[in-house]
Amino acid sequence: MDPLLGAIPGAETHNVGGVQVDMVRVGKSRVKRVLYPPGFRWSKDIKPLVDHEFCKFAHVGFLARGSIHVQYSDGCTVEFNAPQVIAVEPGHDGWVVGDETAIVIELDFEGETARQFGIPETHHH
Repeated sequence: MDPLLGAIPGAETHNVGGVQVDMVRVGKSRVKRVLYPPGFRWSKDIKPLVDHEFCKFAHVGFLARGSIHVQYSDGCTVEFNAPQVIAVEPGHDGWVVGDETAIVIELDFEGETARQFGIPETHHH
């Protein structure tokens, strides 16, 4: 069995817009394994479920498998390819590139991630 896909003891599992999130709370933070399937795009799969033009959350973690493309509201783009550390500021769309599930090990502080990690609250060049 692939250890990246194995059961995580004590994890809560949620599925949102086709994305599987396995989460464990650690103090004031959360450690998550996020499985983004091929074809996933935030603006197509999550935007209809929320009242925001772009994702309003920061994402910090490690892309263990796959590729993800991020486009900020100002048009700036970034592509992440495993294995790679990622830091994505709020105000973005994102999608999986290719036919492989993107697996991200993410650390967050719920709505306080950008502030806690000291990254910008919005994307700037």
